Amino acid sequence: MKQIVSGLFMALLISVMSLSVADAQMLPTTTTTSTATDNADVSLDEMSPEAINAMVARMSDDEVRAVLLDRLDAVAAATTSEEAPRTLIEQATLLWNAFSQPVLDAVRKTPGLFPSQFEAFQNFGTNHGGLGGVLTLIGLTALVLAIGLGVEYIVRTWLIKIRNPEANQGHASLRESIVFLFKRFLREIFGLVIFYITIRIVGRNILDAQQVTFVAPFIGYMIWMPRIAAAFSRFLMAPNRPDLRLVNVSDRWAGFIHRHLIGIVVLGGATIFVVDFNVLNGIPAGETRIGFWIDTMVYVYVGYVVWTAREGFSDMMRGDDPNRTDFDEALGKAYPYFALAVAGCTWVLVSTMIGLGKVQLLLAGAHYATMFWLLIAPVIDTGIRGLVRHLVPPMQGEGKVAEDAYISTKRSYVRIGRVIAVGAVLALIARTWNVSLLDLLQNREGIGDNLFSFAMTAIVGYVVYEGVSLYINRRLAAEMTALGMSQEDADNEMGGGGGSRLSTVLPLLLVTAQGTIIVIFGLLSIGNLGVDITPLLAGAGIAGLAIGFGAQKLVTDVVSGVFFLVDDAFRVGDYVEIDGTMGAVEKISIRSMQLRHHRGPVHTIPYGEIPKLTNYSRDWVIMKLKFTVPFDADPNRIKKIFKKIGAEMLQEELYKDDFLQPFKSQGVFDFDDVGMIIRGKFMAKPGKQFMIRKEIYNRVKAEFKANGIDFARREVRVALPDNVSELPKQDQAAVAAAAAAAAQQQQQEGETPAAKGPD
Repeated sequence: MKQIVSGLFMALLISVMSLSVADAQMLPTTTTTSTATDNADVSLDEMSPEAINAMVARMSDDEVRAVLLDRLDAVAAATTSEEAPRTLIEQATLLWNAFSQPVLDAVRKTPGLFPSQFEAFQNFGTNHGGLGGVLTLIGLTALVLAIGLGVEYIVRTWLIKIRNPEANQGHASLRESIVFLFKRFLREIFGLVIFYITIRIVGRNILDAQQVTFVAPFIGYMIWMPRIAAAFSRFLMAPNRPDLRLVNVSDRWAGFIHRHLIGIVVLGGATIFVVDFNVLNGIPAGETRIGFWIDTMVYVYVGYVVWTAREGFSDMMRGDDPNRTDFDEALGKAYPYFALAVAGCTWVLVSTMIGLGKVQLLLAGAHYATMFWLLIAPVIDTGIRGLVRHLVPPMQGEGKVAEDAYISTKRSYVRIGRVIAVGAVLALIARTWNVSLLDLLQNREGIGDNLFSFAMTAIVGYVVYEGVSLYINRRLAAEMTALGMSQEDADNEMGGGGGSRLSTVLPLLLVTAQGTIIVIFGLLSIGNLGVDITPLLAGAGIAGLAIGFGAQKLVTDVVSGVFFLVDDAFRVGDYVEIDGTMGAVEKISIRSMQLRHHRGPVHTIPYGEIPKLTNYSRDWVIMKLKFTVPFDADPNRIKKIFKKIGAEMLQEELYKDDFLQPFKSQGVFDFDDVGMIIRGKFMAKPGKQFMIRKEIYNRVKAEFKANGIDFARREVRVALPDNVSELPKQDQAAVAAAAAAAAQQQQQEGETPAAKGPD
């Protein structure tokens, strides 16, 4: 047992000793051990595993235990003495020092900037054989460039005959513009490829390895990159072809931005080239800090271009869409200031990374790529709006409903495109800094990951929100405009057919879907921040229960409305009567409906208070018309006139689609003291009956006049004695007064009140 225990202690001790030896710099502790043969001090950190094994073999168990405890205490002390996490103030101080140190260092080294740079040139001349060698190198470089450009011109222009494509002068469609500009862009890129292959082949044959170290970076940073930037700029700005320009900017600012964009790229390439040049010629990057000053000039140059051409950049952000919103106007005004902030923040970022010693990504141009993607935002945004404007189908239907739906559809597509573009730009920027978005999705630790997950959830939720709204709005616009009712019809008397069942339900569905999406993705986003949403859900359940008990009337209204919609009792636009209140259904919500009376007042009626609902606009309407003619009129002749009118109206484009049954006679309906009452009827679509009735009245009057038929007029007959003229004047006046009174009484008895509803 003693040997087993000793063996276990020895194994553990050797492990601890090995850890101590591997980390001797961190654990400088020395242990003093006394053995049976030697009481001298022994440093375990300096002992090999074999020596430790031999020492343990000569020690007792108590001595081994003591040594082991001493070493464990030393390891624990070293672990606890590690650097504690920095506080927010300490982190801010560290970042400030990292930013300010390079700036102050560059200022301090400014006096030695030119002498050091002159020394770099001297070293360059010495390395290349003096003045003659430098002139030879310059001549060979010019020769390589001349051969490259010449071969590019010959291959591009004569051998393959790729020429600038022609386009019609004047206004060109988006497709024509993109085709022309893209062909021209491919032509330039093809030329750059030929140029690169040529100079690579020629350079390897006429330049030695030392000369290549100068020529290759010079051509790459000072010629290759600016030419690529020029090709992209010509594609986007088209400075010499305003009819094909893809962005909304004037000729003046298009040319200005194009020229200075190339200048910015040249200056940025010079930063990297000069730093590499100095390093290759014995001047370290931190000795002169010339790269810092040239890089600073890049940001100053960007600021100058943005501020000078701020009007052009604002126009690009606004676009040329006549239906642009106030948000688009605000973006246009704010973009120049945003670009200035981007340039300034990039300069601060570069200085801070230099202070932290992370310069590898800067040498790869990650900061320039970041600034490029952020500054190109107006072009991307303009492109999105241009594509939406040209690719969205034309407006369906006519009137304000269709127009509002069309504008809303375009804005939804633009917002979705902007969100996707922002995500793509952020992904590209992350890639330039060697940040993997996949790793952020997989590693679910840290506040950075939480913020990233929150942002991704919010973006997905917004896209879903806009997508659902877009789909429902398009369906609603199609349903509303498919009814074919003009504004003139809508302004006529009410009682017409309402919208479809789908057009009635879709607004409620839209509100419900939007609310559901906001709640679900809002909770998911909060959960991704590390907040426990279980108490929120529990609280919402309790609040919902309390509201349910306290608002039973509200629940009744909502449930009643659901059943009314399920029964299809009414639709938006239907003319209904509810407990004596009449009007057209103008708006519905989850708890009430609004009726617009034909004289203008709006009645709001909760669903729970509807005892009975009468719908006058469902499917069809029968209207009966009465005409009073003299007793001697021929009913059969009038019947033929009515039939003729009905047949003629069925042939007219204005009325034929509104009839369900033609106008015809129903014969003699009644007799009165004046004459016969002839009735006619027709069946029409709801809402069309009033317009048809007016036309029928006009035609009946015209046909009666043409056929010598008069409308019966009420007459009052008074019988007077034969000798009334012989009576005294007083008696004649009394007879006249009695006759007038009798006539008035007979007229009042013959009058009937107007009907309130359909016969």
